[in-house]
Amino acid sequence: MKYIQRTLESQLKLAAKQFPSILLTGPRRAGKTTLLRHLAPKASHVLLESPDVVAQVRSDPNGFLDSLSFPVVLDEIQNTPELFAYIRARIDRQPRKMGQWLITGSQEAPLMQGVSESMAGRAAVFQLLPFSRSESPRVSVFRGGFPEVIQRPKAADIWFRSYIQTYLERDVRSVTSIRDLSTFRRFLALLASRCGQILNRTDMAAPLGVSVPTISQWLSILEITGQILLVPPFYENFGKRIMKSPKLYFMDTGLLCHLLGIANEKSLGESVFLGPVFESFVASEIVKLQIHSGRSKSLYFFRDLKGLEVDFLVPLGDRRVVLLEAKATKTPNPNMAKPADRLAASMKGYDAKSYVVCKAHTKENLYPGLTPQTKIAALDDLADVLGY
Repeated sequence: MKYIQRTLESQLKLAAKQFPSILLTGPRRAGKTTLLRHLAPKASHVLLESPDVVAQVRSDPNGFLDSLSFPVVLDEIQNTPELFAYIRARIDRQPRKMGQWLITGSQEAPLMQGVSESMAGRAAVFQLLPFSRSESPRVSVFRGGFPEVIQRPKAADIWFRSYIQTYLERDVRSVTSIRDLSTFRRFLALLASRCGQILNRTDMAAPLGVSVPTISQWLSILEITGQILLVPPFYENFGKRIMKSPKLYFMDTGLLCHLLGIANEKSLGESVFLGPVFESFVASEIVKLQIHSGRSKSLYFFRDLKGLEVDFLVPLGDRRVVLLEAKATKTPNPNMAKPADRLAASMKGYDAKSYVVCKAHTKENLYPGLTPQTKIAALDDLADVLGY
């Protein structure tokens, strides 16, 4: 399989010269191990999932670490979080040796607890998400960006089915004790049908026959493990009464389409879910651009109680903000720009620029603007629009 360069590479190379350890988190199968092994081809590699390896770590952690050659890639460390304390002790004995410990993990919250307790100041922490369009033109609204899916698209349906089964049986159960996996699978399908909507936990709990706290716990698991995005409302109201609940999106639209039962590009184009799926794709692309360039996730939406709604707001600092409307069309019209125009006009004290992001991948055959205030942006324009 041909290696595809990742945007995060430059940040990781810099960190390897400044920190003894690198911790790379993110969803399973996003390419974490491939990236680290590409950057450090001579590093040894240990997968911390084998029962024999896990047993060795738990019975004799110092003996296990003594057997390693450095630099080393320790893969899926969430299975042996007790290693953090022993790694810290070894780093402290040789604090000037940089880039020796290259660690991956798939569950961000438990890992972050281990890092904050044991590795503060000793580890540079990054997150890797599936491919973005800026990394590979094969990333699409229908297929998403998981490496194995874009490399072997004909087997995508089989891959997603296996991914869900593995994810349910391993990651979800390792975070919490979910007894009824069939109900959790129905929850995933229900969640997919609510993509792009304001999150309402009560409405989801009723058809599944579970409590609202259970729904909140399951959502937290999906967010922790990088499967969904909960986009909060923008925190300033500009004199308006605004919504307070987040909007729900999926990090990978290939997985979303699979959960919705959308079989191909044609079916997606005819589906009632085309708009929400496209909106979810734009949200995930924005977050990937931010995370993979070493920035923090910073994405919001706006909706007031009078019906004014703008899909996304991206703060750029210094009172600058970009307003984005996501439209699954190749022929945008001026009406699509009206919400962004109205909101921009009310944002006193902000330098607000607004765009309609449409389905086309490039600027070819697109008008330069819809209104004097709002321009058109194709999918591949997002990095330029956001200054990334």
